Amino acid sequence: MVDGSVQGFARNRFAPVRAAFEDNLTTAADQGASFCATVDGATVVDLWAGYADESGTRPWRRDTIVNVYSVTKTMTALTALLVADRGELDFDAPVARYWPEFAANGKDRVKVSHLMSHSAGLSGWRETITVEDLYNWEKVTALLAAQAPFWEPGTASGYHALTQGYLVGEVVRRITGRSLGTVFREEIAEPLGADFHIGLAASEDARVADLIPPPSTDTPFRGAMTELQVNCSNNPAQLDPLATRTRGWRGAEIPACNGTGNARSIAEILAVLANGGVANGKRLMSEAGCRRALEPQIQGQDLILDRPIRFGLGFEVNAGLMPNPNTVYWGGLGGSLVIIDMDARTTLAYAPNKMSGTMGDMRAFGLAMAMWEVTGAL
Repeated sequence: MVDGSVQGFARNRFAPVRAAFEDNLTTAADQGASFCATVDGATVVDLWAGYADESGTRPWRRDTIVNVYSVTKTMTALTALLVADRGELDFDAPVARYWPEFAANGKDRVKVSHLMSHSAGLSGWRETITVEDLYNWEKVTALLAAQAPFWEPGTASGYHALTQGYLVGEVVRRITGRSLGTVFREEIAEPLGADFHIGLAASEDARVADLIPPPSTDTPFRGAMTELQVNCSNNPAQLDPLATRTRGWRGAEIPACNGTGNARSIAEILAVLANGGVANGKRLMSEAGCRRALEPQIQGQDLILDRPIRFGLGFEVNAGLMPNPNTVYWGGLGGSLVIIDMDARTTLAYAPNKMSGTMGDMRAFGLAMAMWEVTGAL
């Protein structure tokens, strides 16, 4: 076992979930991790254990946070859903209504819903960029506004791994006059008392767990990559998990993938969607506004992920993988995962620091299976 001391709590009937979490550490599948679940808005499991560093010298504590890569997209989507629920954003409107420069190169009919569902044809940048460019909001958004789509928008999804956060974030910025990370912090994280950050203050660096890169032979793609996949994966070049340990990465706003938090903050924030707009006793949104996340936007073989997928507004929508139909979810490169079940009014979140080479893996799925068995969903 990496560390025999699993901290936190699991209500009595959720003991099998604690056992599954402990097993991940016993087998060294995990180095350090956190897992949290809510039911009807109440936190029923909140666990953490292991080490925050690769050498095993820094214990994972209650307030340890970690970069969760694309689980960040769920927070970006929630922020956009919140702005839309207030009547300030129309997902069916052209992006150019809010961001006039975006209409360039034939993108005048691209809708905000296309950005939310990875179907805008902007899965990467045509111009070569550097890792440092990701920290320059004005540059990367201007490049996206100027370029032509890689495919006809609205006809297929192609996972916008890095670009989605800038695209949705710029729409939010144009509407509110504030960056997406600021809106998220002021309107969601702070009111809920949640420890999740899109743009982390330097004062919090000591709490951040180091992501441990997967074996160099691991890849999220199978077989030879297409030109689109190469562009998405290799522009910028040399973008590896060690970048997440730098102040430049942590302090920037990269709303597709540089969110820093833990399972507790993820589950307790996204309980907003699972519980009809209410979390921690506070109403942030209407129930109708929450359920918009379920609205299917595009379905088929994703051009980047190369698997069948159904995207709603900002999330993958259940297409038979989950026990209940009204479920949305997404994972992050390396293994982090969040599942929001609007039928069972539950959220499950997992945030590790030892990365696998794929989006999601059996560590998270085993924890989800244990939860579903306990709650009778299976």
